[in-house]
This record gives sequence, C-alpha cells and structure tokens, in this order.
Amino acid sequence: MIGITERQWFLKWFLVIGAVLGYICVCVEGLGVNWGTMATHKLPPKAVVQMLKDNGIKKVKLFDAEQSTMSALAGSDIEVMIAIPNDQLAVMTNYDRAKQWVKKNVTNYHFNGGVNIKYAAVGNEPFLTSYNGSFLNVTFPALQNIQNALNEAGVGDSIKATVPLNADIYLSPPNTPYPSAGRFRSDISDLMTQIVGFLSKNNAPFTVNIYPFLSLYGNDDFPFDYAFFDGASQPVVDSNGIQYTNVFDANFDTLVSALKAAGFVDMPIIVGEVGWPTDGDKNANVGNAYRFYNGLLPRLAGNKGTPLRPGYIEVYLFGLLDEDAKSVAPGSFERHWGIYRYDGQPKYALDISGQGQNKFLVPAQNVEYLAKKWCVFNANAKDLSKLAENINFACTFSDCTALGYGSSCNSLDANGNASYAFNMYFQVQNQDTLACNFQGLASVTTQNISQGNCNFTIQIVSSSSRGSSLVTSIFITLLMFMWV
Repeated sequence: MIGITERQWFLKWFLVIGAVLGYICVCVEGLGVNWGTMATHKLPPKAVVQMLKDNGIKKVKLFDAEQSTMSALAGSDIEVMIAIPNDQLAVMTNYDRAKQWVKKNVTNYHFNGGVNIKYAAVGNEPFLTSYNGSFLNVTFPALQNIQNALNEAGVGDSIKATVPLNADIYLSPPNTPYPSAGRFRSDISDLMTQIVGFLSKNNAPFTVNIYPFLSLYGNDDFPFDYAFFDGASQPVVDSNGIQYTNVFDANFDTLVSALKAAGFVDMPIIVGEVGWPTDGDKNANVGNAYRFYNGLLPRLAGNKGTPLRPGYIEVYLFGLLDEDAKSVAPGSFERHWGIYRYDGQPKYALDISGQGQNKFLVPAQNVEYLAKKWCVFNANAKDLSKLAENINFACTFSDCTALGYGSSCNSLDANGNASYAFNMYFQVQNQDTLACNFQGLASVTTQNISQGNCNFTIQIVSSSSRGSSLVTSIFITLLMFMWV
C-alpha cells in the first residue's frame, strides 16, 4: 500500500511527466508541415517520421508519393497530402494513367495500418506567371481525372484532389488595391472558375501558398513590419473600412474576395505553404523567421482567422527541412526554408502549440555524420590563376548560397570564400579525396574553420550518399577534366 508521502511524490512526478509529454505532443490544431526531399543527402524517411511524431505534428504535405517516404509514414496515422509533380500533369490527362496513379499511390496504401492519405495535390503552383502558360491546358483535366479516379476507387469521399496554387493567381486592380476588390488573374479567370466549381462539387478545398517574405524580397519600398504580425505602423484601410495590419491577412482576404466574385462564398481554403527562410537573402535570417512564426502560430492557435474569414485555418508550414538541391532560380533563399537544418537539428526555439512557450523542437535522432574533415583553400598554392573557375565549378555542383549578399557567410574574405565553396563540394561528394584537390588549390583539414554565423558543413550519411566510392571517384575525375 502506498503511503501519503509516496502518493504525493508519485502524483507530482506524474503531472510533471504528463506536462512534458503534453507539450511534446501538442501543436496548433490542423497545423502541418511541408516535407520536401530535394537534398543531396537525405535523412532516412523513418527518422523524419519519428521526428514528426516526437513533436506532435500530425499532418504532412509531400511533393510526390515516393515509395520510401510512404512506407515510412505507414502506420503513423499522420495525415498526408501526396502530390503529382508538374511534369506528370500532361500524363494525367489520360484517364487510364490517372487510375494507375491512384492505384499505385493511393489505394495501395489504403488499408488498416497503411498511410492516412487525406489529399492528392495535382501539380504545384502550375499557373505561375514564370511558367508562361506551360500547364494551363493540362492542370484542370488532370485534376478531374484524379478526383474521378479516386471516386471510382471508392475513396473519393475521404480523399480529395486539390491544386496548390501560388498567390499570383489573384490580385486587386490598380485603381482599387484592396483585399475586397480581389479577382482572379484575367488570363486565367474562366479557368479558375471552372476549377473552383469542380472542387466545390467534390467538396474539395482550395489550396493556396502565401509568402509574406516574398513581399519583401527585391522590394525595398515594401513596409517591413507589414510582413509580420506584431503591428504595422500604418495599416492598410480597405474601402469597406477594414484595417489590415499584415500582408498575410490582406493576401488571404484578396483570395476570399476573388472566390466570392466567382460565386463561391464559402469555399474552404487551405494554406498549403507559409513560412520564412533563414539564409540566402538580407531578410532571410533566424531572427526574422523567429519573429514571423511567433506572430503566426499564436494566431492559428487562437483560431483568429482573417477579417473576411474569421476562425480556423488549416495551414502547412514551409518547410520542415532545408533542401540543398532545390533550384535557386527564384532566389538563393529557396534552399533555406526549413524550421530544421538539413540534418534534422532545429534552427531556433519555436512553440508549435502557439502558446508562446518557445523551446527547441525535438531533433532527428541517431543522425550519422561523415568524418570531421573539411576541404579548405591551400594557403601554400602558388598558381592562383584558376582559382575563380575552380570556385565556380565547386559552387555549380554544390550549395554556395550562404555566400551571397546579406547571407550568413557573406563576410568571409577571399580565402574564406574559396574554402567554403571547396568544402561544400567536398561534402556533397561524401568527402572523397579526389573532391578536395581543385588543381592543387585545396587540401583536407581536421580543423573546423566555421566562424560566427557561418557554418562549414559536415554532411550526413544517408541512403542517397552511400554509393560506390570507386564510381564516385571516376565521376569526379571525368567531371573536373571536362570542366577545365
């Protein structure tokens, strides 16, 4: 029989443990994350899934339906949005191919203990103006075929097809630049009305990606504080009298107005991507990311919504992990959206419950790193005539975005820039000895030369980096021979 003292002690520690577990396992209702995998060295999918579970993240949005990722998600009960990449949209205009995709990537995992698929994303921002209309004629037919194939497979009531769209598909006219005047872009207005009508008919949501950071990027005239949630000095006052103190609300309500103008007042809206990068631009840093999320998450937790759509909003943060192989065409920041580093280590304190109790998220467990070796500029090198082209070579085949203006390694001197570039290539090539020569301009060291906020990376060991060292060495030799 337990005495009073023992009972009190047991109760005390039970409550403490319960509180700790409760914190770990709670996040904002409906909060999900984007899990992109465009990295040279990927964390094992099972480690990522365990990290999601450890942090109580119950929803994830993918950009494909890759088998190893899906297998890792099986049995986790994490709600999943799988995806069809843009380059497969044309194929999906064939209904038989759409049925095959659904069978392979949906019904194949639709069993007790399988993957909890909730949505199928058809494309990713296919109507971006930068795509010059490449996917205008295939997106809607692909959407129809995928949803109809889901319906035919008997899962259409619980799994919905949607199209994640960029916020550039709607706008307000220059003469009335307010959220209440929102309309779909004129070149796609009729198409958007058809798509929204189909989504509505199938009880599927509208998915939009909103990036306040991009309002600042390349636009020094944009009011800085308006990109965050802690109060702009000069709110935007709509013609209806509503005051907007942040660009997220204004952007979201511009979409609400565009949907209303198209005849869909109550269309459910999912924010498929929203976040803040931490490197690759003068405004992309940990401090701004921390400020952004500390404004966003409490609003989501409080179901504040927006002026035109108060209440709950389903949101997927972008993104989970940094991706060093993403295209930098939109900007160098593209490789730095993660709330975690490439190795599953959290970048900053965050409370995904939205309660303001910021602490570092649970990291990925049992991460295996390559040896503590770096490739650096050889200070004894005599011939520096080919230094620039060797740096160019290294950065072409690795990630040097941290060297850009306003980025974390922008303050390095010339030798430091060379060392950073050489090391990034060396790590991408799994520290192969031949990958640290650069015509005698580089050498391997066991001394970490990271400085300040500039981290000289040691890559992780992953399934994508375990290839034959002989094959790698031959490839490097041929590549450098062809380059120079």
